[in-house]
Amino acid sequence: MSLSDEEIRYLRDALSREPNSVELSMVSAEWSEHCSYKSSRPYLKMFSTEGKHVLIGPGYDAGVLDIGNGMLLTVHIESHNHPSAVEPYGGAATGIGGVVRDILSMGSRPIALLDALRFADIRYDNQARWLFRNVVRGIADYGNCIGVPTVAGEVEFDDSFKDYCLVDVACIGVVRKDRLVTLKGDVGDLVVVAGNRTGRDGIHGASFASRAFEGEEEDRSAVQIPDPFMGKLLIDATMECVGAGCVKAIKDLGGGGLACCLSETADKLGMGMLIDLDALHLREGMSAEEIMISESQERMLYILDPSMLERFKAIMDKYEVPYSVLGRLTGDGYLSIYHNGKQVARISASVVANAPLAKRKATKPGYIEHIAVHSRKPEVPEYDDMAGILLELLADPSIASKEWVYRQYDHEVGLRTIVKPGHADAAVLRVWPEHHDGMAADLSDGYRYVAVKVDGNSKQCYIDPYNGSMGCFSEACRNVACVGAEPIAMVDHLQFGSPEDEHVFWTFVESVRGLADYGRYMGIPCVGGKVSFYNETRQGAIKPSPLVCVVGLIDDDGRVLKGHAGDGDMLMIIGLTKDEMGGSEYYEYIHSMLHANVPKVDLAYDKSARDALLALASSGLITSAHDCSKGGLAVAIAEMCISSGMGARVDLGSVPSTCTRLDDLLFSESHSRFLVSLRRDDMDAVSRVLAGYPVHGAVIGRFGGNSLSLEYKGSSMSISLESMIDAYGSVTRLMGHGG
Repeated sequence: MSLSDEEIRYLRDALSREPNSVELSMVSAEWSEHCSYKSSRPYLKMFSTEGKHVLIGPGYDAGVLDIGNGMLLTVHIESHNHPSAVEPYGGAATGIGGVVRDILSMGSRPIALLDALRFADIRYDNQARWLFRNVVRGIADYGNCIGVPTVAGEVEFDDSFKDYCLVDVACIGVVRKDRLVTLKGDVGDLVVVAGNRTGRDGIHGASFASRAFEGEEEDRSAVQIPDPFMGKLLIDATMECVGAGCVKAIKDLGGGGLACCLSETADKLGMGMLIDLDALHLREGMSAEEIMISESQERMLYILDPSMLERFKAIMDKYEVPYSVLGRLTGDGYLSIYHNGKQVARISASVVANAPLAKRKATKPGYIEHIAVHSRKPEVPEYDDMAGILLELLADPSIASKEWVYRQYDHEVGLRTIVKPGHADAAVLRVWPEHHDGMAADLSDGYRYVAVKVDGNSKQCYIDPYNGSMGCFSEACRNVACVGAEPIAMVDHLQFGSPEDEHVFWTFVESVRGLADYGRYMGIPCVGGKVSFYNETRQGAIKPSPLVCVVGLIDDDGRVLKGHAGDGDMLMIIGLTKDEMGGSEYYEYIHSMLHANVPKVDLAYDKSARDALLALASSGLITSAHDCSKGGLAVAIAEMCISSGMGARVDLGSVPSTCTRLDDLLFSESHSRFLVSLRRDDMDAVSRVLAGYPVHGAVIGRFGGNSLSLEYKGSSMSISLESMIDAYGSVTRLMGHGG
């Protein structure tokens, strides 16, 4: 059991008796950190969760946003870190399946996936390459099989992830407003489980994810087995049930299996359940404890009125999805569980579903002060060496093209993806109202256009978790803005080592504070998320790794921006470059050094810069936009050249800056900066728009030719487009062209 002595005493007091073995197994699964959020819940209250588009915020299987035209968007994010570190293919695939079922639980059709991945350095680490290859393959195979496109993501490499990995997946869904399914039920309603047969795979999975990772000898039985074909059948069958109006509530059988699913559902309904485990379709003979905590995949729970049972059965039979009527709702608030004709558990759903909160200490770690005291700057490289440094940074796996990843994904299935991976800073989806069968219902009101992106930066969050996490949020918003979308909501995933370590827990609290402060100031609500602790191995905890997935809206598809400029377009920068080199790829990848001065977000300036960009995008005065982030200005310019298939001539002396060193100017990762391309004839009109915002802006160059020329104080360096493209393809070379 994963329960502490204090928790067992709390349970005894709540029950006024000794719990039996089945009850202990149920409570142990639900009270695990993975399921109960017992360390993090008090701090998550810092987030702003309300906004004009928010219909349902945190606390459900997915957040729900009203995007107009009778359509709702659902969004959720999950991880599968421990399972993916043990068995990367299956672990990643089942992570996809889980988040897809969370979206299904709201009665919405999954329409897009995003992934954010973390590994050790694949240049030298064979284990990291093996994990990377198989995680990507698992995501690709599952997503491609179920017909949900993976449209965006990001990958970061750092040695704090050695012998481990982080696998985060976000999912977006769409549902007509009149089809939304929330948790409803009445006494006598039926409790039905449909999907795969229950087996012994995934037993203790929630507990497994709630302790430090021990390595290859980990119990593989805690890793679930994916079945994307049943996953696809469940999607189609569930959507038809929703369309037929025959279900009152839906819930994924995810972490903690039936123990968590039944207790959480009953608790939210304020009801009890009478459950007969003998009715459940099983893969093998199992004890009551095993049945209750198995995490076998591709299973869903449904609540339905008895009068709808025959309709429900007909739909499930049509798709050949197995199902079992497991029991019914009661009014007493208790989970009464029977097995082999005997009652094996009778326990309050509220007791199981509401773990006692853990009181954790938070103490600032000493390494942060050590970095501050020992921060120094490297020698300024010779001017002639800057071109080579830029090429090195373009080849940095955390910066280089991720084409090797996204070309394995089917990102066009469903016909909604209008800006694909590699074509801009965020994905853009065309969304329309649907019938339950997925066909467009009525297009007279037109489409809606949704932008999505996920971002994180563990290097900066390690050095300064408050400013680092705020920067992650800012970057995700900038990327969404770069396609012309207004950010309307976010979900986050907060990943750290053990919460029992007061230094780790301090970084968690500071990260939450940074995200909450940014969201509150910007009016961008948090509508859901996930906290994942115990991400550590024998070598120690991972670096703090908060991730932010931002959803944005575009009103007019004619204003969707892409990331490539036209021949002869002018290059403009919006924003101010500062000497903020802490956590930069230049310092850590090129010089292997830490510096305390991470980029800091000026909230008012950040909002003004984004508003200015969106004003230019909506006016049609700019042809493309690109965020400045990892690698700084030089890398951002090179990436625009690569995506545009041409070079550029740039006057670095024209860049608005407080930097006194050229390497700071080129490689600082200051926030609130955008590169935009515009036609020469529109320069005056662009200047007039920018004059209405308190931000810096300057034309710094022009696109054209076959090389990037960077001029500074009378000196010039030239880098061929061919050499930039070659450097940028390093990940494909490392992983092999075969995928």
